[in-house]
Amino acid sequence: MKLAILGSGMIVRDFLSIADEIPGLVLAAIFGQESTRPELERLQAEHGIGKVYVDYDACLADPEIDTVYVGLPNGLHFEFARRALEAGKHVICEKPFTLNLDELRQLRAIAEKNSLILVEAITTLYLANYAAIRERVAALGRIRLIQCEYSQFSSRYPAFQAGEVLPAFDPARGGGALMDIGIYTLHFVAGLFGRPKSITYTANVERGVDTSGIAVLAYDDFSAVCICAKDSGGPIRTKIQGEDGAIVMTGTPNSARGGFTLALRGEDPETIDAQAHPHRMIGEFRAFAAMIRDRDLAARDRSLDHSELVLELAGTALESAGIRLGPAPAGA
Repeated sequence: MKLAILGSGMIVRDFLSIADEIPGLVLAAIFGQESTRPELERLQAEHGIGKVYVDYDACLADPEIDTVYVGLPNGLHFEFARRALEAGKHVICEKPFTLNLDELRQLRAIAEKNSLILVEAITTLYLANYAAIRERVAALGRIRLIQCEYSQFSSRYPAFQAGEVLPAFDPARGGGALMDIGIYTLHFVAGLFGRPKSITYTANVERGVDTSGIAVLAYDDFSAVCICAKDSGGPIRTKIQGEDGAIVMTGTPNSARGGFTLALRGEDPETIDAQAHPHRMIGEFRAFAAMIRDRDLAARDRSLDHSELVLELAGTALESAGIRLGPAPAGA
């Protein structure tokens, strides 16, 4: 995987901290705006990245690049991923994949037409502790209730309250609590239990964006509650309750750090921690490197099917709360 990294923000710096542990990864290039060149060059020197680009067309024309990692703000994901796929590059795109389901389906059509790998960088699905939970859910018997939380006071929230609208709180650019951190809770629940019968979202909305909210997913005989907040913090917990026991996890749904407790009725609780590596991004990028190396289109399609489901759920949830993401329609 000869990778071009788009962006130089926090998520990119986090990825670069473990890039040397990804088998077969070559850091071919990093791209950003001219104004960010000093930071791009600093990262290039620190991590041994081949080239710095501030011209995206030139980056995509580089034959030494076969994969693009889109680590840009949410509202830019679709356009930059589309151009990369049309240039014949595999694409790893940060969450949320796109701002709506139609955009994702457009990207998928291009990837399928050209036999390219297209995947969403969603750490949850590739965590060893998540896999361990999946293996043990059946032991809980008939599921009755699920609660999945991710609340984290945003350092950008005071600026938002003061009137400055940064991308994280700008609905035009795909901001808001559900699409930022709540999306992990949707991935967590849907990855275990599939499509619900319905989803609704009750949100605290300021200036058209959700700063926190509660999504309720209704399944045939149980409900799941997904809680997310960027305007407040508090203890984080995921709990899956069945008639024969419960699973409780106190790590965030995008890290599962610290493992989880399996408490079966009539038995002593068992603490399980299956993760051998402390960094949440290691599993996903090792999987992506293997997928691209083997051009594993079946794995791509499984991943895209799941991402489509989650984006559909997120879109329905936001619509139920009266929230619209993306630029306002012309003339609005």
